[in-house]
Amino acid sequence: MQWAARIVVCVWVLLLVGCTGLPDGIRPVTGFELPRYLGTWYEVARLDHSFERGLSQVTAEYSLNSDGSVRVLNRGYSAEKGSWKEAQGRARFVDADNVGHLKVSFFGPFYGAYVIYELDHGDYQYAFVTSYKRDFLWFLSRTPEVDPALRSRFLLQAAELGFDIDALIWVDQSAPITE
Repeated sequence: MQWAARIVVCVWVLLLVGCTGLPDGIRPVTGFELPRYLGTWYEVARLDHSFERGLSQVTAEYSLNSDGSVRVLNRGYSAEKGSWKEAQGRARFVDADNVGHLKVSFFGPFYGAYVIYELDHGDYQYAFVTSYKRDFLWFLSRTPEVDPALRSRFLLQAAELGFDIDALIWVDQSAPITE
C-alpha cells in the first residue's frame, strides 16, 4: 500500500509542475521588471475558456502583496447576467524575478503558468501571454484600443507559434458600463 501512496504523490507533483511549465518553443521574456508591469491591463484578445466566457470589458489588475507575491484581480462584465464577474488570485515567479514566467493560483495550491513571451520593454504598453499549453493566449494592453499594426503583429506571431488564431475572441472594450 505504501508504494501506491508514493505513486499518487508523484503523479500529483508531476501534474502541478506540468501546469507551470513552458509550452514547447515559447520562451518568457527576460529583463522583466515587475514594478513596471503592475497596474491595469485591458484584455484585447483571448482564446475562449469557461472562466471568461461571455465577458466584455475584461481587465487584469496586478498589485504587490505584503509577502512579495502579486495580487491578481481579473474582472469582466457579463451582459447575459447584467453584472460584473471577478476572480482574485496570487502569482509568484517560477524562477528568477527578471524572467516573465510566473505561476498563478485562483484556488488553493493549484497553479497555472503565466508566460509573458512578448513585452513592450520600452514602456510596458502591451504584452502577449500564454500558459503551459497553447490552449491559453491573451493579448494585453494598457489601453482598451490598440494600433492595427500591433494587432497584425500579434496575429502573425501567434500563428507562427502554433496558436489557433481563428478561435480568438476580440474583447469588446467599448460599451460604457456603469457599476
